[in-house]
Amino acid sequence: MSFAMLKRLSSGPSRQPPGTYSPDILPLLQSLLAALADIDFEHQKNRETILQSAIDEPLKQRAMAALAKQHHERRDPYLREIDKLERQIQRTFA
Repeated sequence: MSFAMLKRLSSGPSRQPPGTYSPDILPLLQSLLAALADIDFEHQKNRETILQSAIDEPLKQRAMAALAKQHHERRDPYLREIDKLERQIQRTFA
């Protein structure tokens, strides 16, 4: 499921009775967490590839820094959506 689709699902109005949350939240949360796991797995594979490569150390360090930046940028939208869902759940049960 794409991030755009997940975002559309999470931004729809909730018509749930007070004290309950949308039944879509749990599958959405699971999808977000699965996407994060995929991103982290791919990052780890790429990291290992760089670390095991025969390139010289300064180039390796630059590649690692670029990889870390890309990893953060890819994860950030998913983390924001998870945070948004957590706030929504907290408001529901507050």
